[in-house]
Amino acid sequence: MTDFDSLSINTIRGLCMDAVQKAKSGHPGTPMGIAPVAYTLWQQYLRFDPTDPIWPNRDRFVLSEGHASALLWSLLYLTGVRAVDPDYEVLGPAVTLEDLRTFRQLGSHCPGHPEYHLTSGVEATTGPLGQGVSMSVGMAISGQWLAARYNRNDATLFDFDVYALAGDGCMMEGISSEAASIAGHQQLSNLCWIYDSNRVTIEGHTDITFTEDVAARFLAYGWNVTTVADANNLDAIRRAIQSFKAETARPTLIVVHSHIGYGSPLEDSPKAHGAPLGAEAVKATKRMFGLPDDKDFYVPDGVRDWFEGGIGARGQATRAAWEATFKEYANAYPDLADEVERMQRRELPAGWDAVLPDFPADPKGLATRDSSSQVLNQLAEAVPWLLGGSADLAPSTKTLLRFEGAGDFQPDERGGRNLHFGVREHASAAIANGMALTKLRPYWSGFLIFSDYARGAIRLSALMEVPVVHIFTHDSIGVGEDGPTHQPVEQLASLRAMPGLFVFRPADANEVVETWRVVGALRHEPAALVLSRQSLPTLDRSVLHGAEGVERGAYVLADPPSGGTPDVLLLATGSEVALALSARDELAADGIGARVVSMPCWELFDRQPREYRDEVLPPAVTARVGIEQASTLGWDRYVGPAGAVIGMDTFGASAPLKQLLTKFGFTPERVTEVARALVAEQPRRAGTPQPTAPPPAAGPATAPPPTGKDPQ
Repeated sequence: MTDFDSLSINTIRGLCMDAVQKAKSGHPGTPMGIAPVAYTLWQQYLRFDPTDPIWPNRDRFVLSEGHASALLWSLLYLTGVRAVDPDYEVLGPAVTLEDLRTFRQLGSHCPGHPEYHLTSGVEATTGPLGQGVSMSVGMAISGQWLAARYNRNDATLFDFDVYALAGDGCMMEGISSEAASIAGHQQLSNLCWIYDSNRVTIEGHTDITFTEDVAARFLAYGWNVTTVADANNLDAIRRAIQSFKAETARPTLIVVHSHIGYGSPLEDSPKAHGAPLGAEAVKATKRMFGLPDDKDFYVPDGVRDWFEGGIGARGQATRAAWEATFKEYANAYPDLADEVERMQRRELPAGWDAVLPDFPADPKGLATRDSSSQVLNQLAEAVPWLLGGSADLAPSTKTLLRFEGAGDFQPDERGGRNLHFGVREHASAAIANGMALTKLRPYWSGFLIFSDYARGAIRLSALMEVPVVHIFTHDSIGVGEDGPTHQPVEQLASLRAMPGLFVFRPADANEVVETWRVVGALRHEPAALVLSRQSLPTLDRSVLHGAEGVERGAYVLADPPSGGTPDVLLLATGSEVALALSARDELAADGIGARVVSMPCWELFDRQPREYRDEVLPPAVTARVGIEQASTLGWDRYVGPAGAVIGMDTFGASAPLKQLLTKFGFTPERVTEVARALVAEQPRRAGTPQPTAPPPAAGPATAPPPTGKDPQ
């Protein structure tokens, strides 16, 4: 080490110890052990400009062991990374020394785990172990795809590398195995995982549970594997990184043997993992590192200048050269340059939705997975950076892009638009997140029942506010003979419970069109499309209200045939909307006026002004029936105390669809029976408090809308 190498590494260690100690919570040991590796990567190799942390061809660094966030906050501070506002303007420092002093406190830009939407320089929200490395695979896929589409013989726009720093926990999580397997198959030579093997987790040393040969496992995946025996050996670290840089056909795993809590009295102890070291231990460790033990958050003179002359100077020069290349590129290839610029702003091509079809009325109709397939293919032709795949279910989810030139993304065809994720739902969603973080518009698909496998990654897409499209088919007991193992019941309610996720369950082909129109325009919200396997009638919009009401989440599809104030409201989503229409006609024959309300997206409806919500669901009409082949959880907010819900409170059964519909009450007869009873009871319930439409989801008293803060 040079004097400044050693001083910089120990400064990082000191800041991490102090931040955790002052917060009285956090994880000091991991940053202390792995600091030399992070320092070497950032100071000597990472192509990253702290003064412009969002330039498109920067190398990506993902802290997958997100509990070591103090390490990242220290690096962002010492390198002078600038903040970026929602309009992509570069502002002041992303992390100040005061932020470090208020680590893990309300309002600090240094939260307990890295948060993408909060702090510039954070490439991905991490903390749930394994997610970061899995998202890095999506970033690396994006890098390869971007290079194939936009690079030319006379101009290289994209050749960035992706680094992910992972720990023992990341290696244990199943999602990392899924992602590593895909990366090995895809030969992602621009991907480097650094495995911080300190052999400690919360319960103790890893020999109580984790004794496999990780290096051998990754060799079996087809990775280049190299080892650094001592995390403090900078020459060995450099050789390992250079091995990655020289590799052209495989992703690289660098196994680094480190010591948790290095230099402290708690070195190699599980006690150094998840709690402050203690004031006396911090002082002793500072003395060992040659730092003054009476100064907290101490940054020696010259350290920040040292970083500025290293990563700062290299990053600015690399970014300036890229911008000069892009300027010439824009003159030579203006259409492609326009795509790149729009992509970076999360915008779509002008007139992108002009290609959306209009489906004619058809009583036989088609499954919403089929109409979605048609719309998706037309959209993907209009939006070149819309791409994705399925967890080995494309023939069933109907998400294959079939137009000429779509192709498959493979090692020998990097421009392909179809990704084959294999039977790996969790990795599929995480990889899609990584692709969205590089500004592509990704989708992935699977059966709704298996959304549970991917829930952790779906949640992160909402937390990061990135517009991933999660497509789920086989949406209900309509799966039929496959039985309760494949019939989703609680999944819709579970997805709707997730803040920031728009969940759509369209009723027919034209609601599918309007769903995609809404989803395509999203910039900071992910969406889940929940689609049917069975055919649904394409509703006759000449006698019903138009499907454009989807943009408001719920809308009046049909009022009583006789006009006037309805006696009862029939509220439904998806396949049950046609059922509600049939019940409306039967009720009309009995002189009962029913309004049918289609509610494809509760989250959008809850954001509408109260005037609109009361217009759709008049507070004076207390007889309300919610109809959905899913858990009844949540429907009470719309049907109120005087209403009823026809839904699922048990698992399904293995039987033909028609038998299931009868067994569970999804028939016009059952709906009309419930509606008649509610209407008959209304006089007796005159004293019952009348329900009103739920309050908007956005507002200081409820869940806030997306911040729109996209620091990347």
